[in-house]
Amino acid sequence: MRVVVAGSSGLIGTALVARLRKDGHEVLGLVRRTPHAPDERQWDPPAGRMDPGVLDGVDAVVNLCGAGLADRRWSQARKQVLLDSRIEPTEVLAAKVAESGVPTLLNASAVGVYGDTGASTVDESAPVGRGFLAELCAHWEAATEPAKAAGARVVLARTASVLSRKGGLLGPLRPLFSLALGGKLGSGEQYMPWIHLDDHIEGLMFLLRGDVAGPVNLAGPTPATNAEFTAAFGRVKNRPAVFTVPKFALKAVVGDLADEILLSQRVVPKVLQDKGFTFTFGTVEAALEAVEGR
Repeated sequence: MRVVVAGSSGLIGTALVARLRKDGHEVLGLVRRTPHAPDERQWDPPAGRMDPGVLDGVDAVVNLCGAGLADRRWSQARKQVLLDSRIEPTEVLAAKVAESGVPTLLNASAVGVYGDTGASTVDESAPVGRGFLAELCAHWEAATEPAKAAGARVVLARTASVLSRKGGLLGPLRPLFSLALGGKLGSGEQYMPWIHLDDHIEGLMFLLRGDVAGPVNLAGPTPATNAEFTAAFGRVKNRPAVFTVPKFALKAVVGDLADEILLSQRVVPKVLQDKGFTFTFGTVEAALEAVEGR
């Protein structure tokens, strides 16, 4: 395949580009700076510009653009950055995909689209929930509509928290657990969707090669509560995990992001499983053991 990837320098983008190239596919990365390599092409989302001919003969566009959701404390200004960094690039790419007749647009999204669903099991048929992240995801996904209207196969990859050695959810948690300061957030009863980076990348490859369209949950097959996740990480790190972080303390540190962190989402990957995708890491403990090198 000939694949164009936007957001190729992030955790998921870097791993996906490497995986595509390993299989012999041609990959072009979209960059906003001046290109430094022959496999880079320049674009300017705010201006709606892209180097001419970038999408000629392309089989798929993968859009992974978006500022990190948990990188900084949430303020109103940060929320606007989160919105703009996702919706604007998606609008540009969807329009270019439609103009160029690219057959597939694989667009990132997040399981946060479902809002707080308590202990109920949630698959791709569930409606959009309430809250900032749910609204962000709804607008993000809606921005792909021009590509769909033009006949492209649009896949909405609703991603759970990614477990990886190089970043993702575990980045800020690892030092705390190493110092025996780890613990559950709030009551710990809220379900916390997760996925190992390797399964995430294989899931994206599966979707690029297949015929699935619409929303797809990229989440591990056995949802875990925050308390279960915390206990498993403590066992893997061989450290106690006895502390509890109350909501008011969490809110003081991360702002409005605390409301989203404490949401309960018992998300299952029904579409992937129905299509025959096999997960390498079936439980959160197996995923954590692989990530931590055990």
